[in-house]
Amino acid sequence: MKFLTITLIVHTPDPATGRAVPTRERFRQVVESARVAEELGFDGFGVGERHEYPFVSSSPPVVLSHIAAVTSRIRLFTAVTTLSLLDPVRAYEDYATLDNLSDGRLELIIGKGNGEAQRRLFSVTPEDQWARNAESYELFLRIWRDHKVTARPRFRPELADAEVWPLPLQQPIRIWHGSATSRESVDLAARYGDPLFSANVTNPVEPYAQLVRHYRERWAAYGHDPAALAVGAGTAGFHVEKRSQDALATYRPAFEHQLAFMQQHGIEPVFATYEDYLERSSALIGSPQQIVEKVHRYHEHLGHTVLHLSADATGLDTATHHRALELFQSDVAPVLRREIPDPPWGWGSPATADLSDTAAVPVGG
Repeated sequence: MKFLTITLIVHTPDPATGRAVPTRERFRQVVESARVAEELGFDGFGVGERHEYPFVSSSPPVVLSHIAAVTSRIRLFTAVTTLSLLDPVRAYEDYATLDNLSDGRLELIIGKGNGEAQRRLFSVTPEDQWARNAESYELFLRIWRDHKVTARPRFRPELADAEVWPLPLQQPIRIWHGSATSRESVDLAARYGDPLFSANVTNPVEPYAQLVRHYRERWAAYGHDPAALAVGAGTAGFHVEKRSQDALATYRPAFEHQLAFMQQHGIEPVFATYEDYLERSSALIGSPQQIVEKVHRYHEHLGHTVLHLSADATGLDTATHHRALELFQSDVAPVLRREIPDPPWGWGSPATADLSDTAAVPVGG
């Protein structure tokens, strides 16, 4: 099993002090989180994309480019790239640049995104968002693979023998499809033979497991090799200490702050009590052994081989969160790495050929 830490770059006042750090400092915290993740031995670090409050993650390629400069090994993920909102040509330019700057460490998780404010900002409607997502993905992929493209898309101007620069380093690039509530993204991933990343955060496991089962069915229907299928999954919260009672006591105020934030903004919580949250959500709170056992329970439903934890302290102080990440790597990750298989491709670039500009140029390109 492989492990990522992920941030959506939420920028809200500290729940304990009521004060918010300057935006500049919030970005510095993200970069430091990535550096710590690499130092502790995590396999990947992800940055989300949101275009509405309370997030400042509107430009993940810029943030990830900075992270690429201060790290050397860790894989760099988007979580997710909201292709339904973006011009796929411009998105390609940003990510092909990042691919080169990171020495081919980039992996994309794509999705339509959600949120009414985001749709209004980019003039995307609920009726066309799935069509936009599929079209943008297909055109993005064509440009990455073919470089010179002729196309007549529905949602952007046509392309006539268009050359888009720079050439990427990885050929091909691994693209995951983020899955939360709908079958459209699941079917798109299965159709193209791409891995799936289940959000697995807001609800109990059953609706996510149902989508993963559908993905496996569609994967087989499209004729792909079952051995090549891969699923990732998120977690609703994380904290580990040597003793379960210490972990539960430490995290309780963090849960209560999250609950208060939802109530303040009129969001109906799925898990209204701490006990229900611990029992029915994907949160990993407890001793190392308890976390190992819960990941296995979720693995029985999802069959996932990649797991993400929050890169952010999320109601805890930073030092406490970093100690928990360190304990996860020392006492939890080694067990799960032994007992749950890795994705079927190893953990580097999806390309098997030499990563160079000449290798990246397609035949006839």
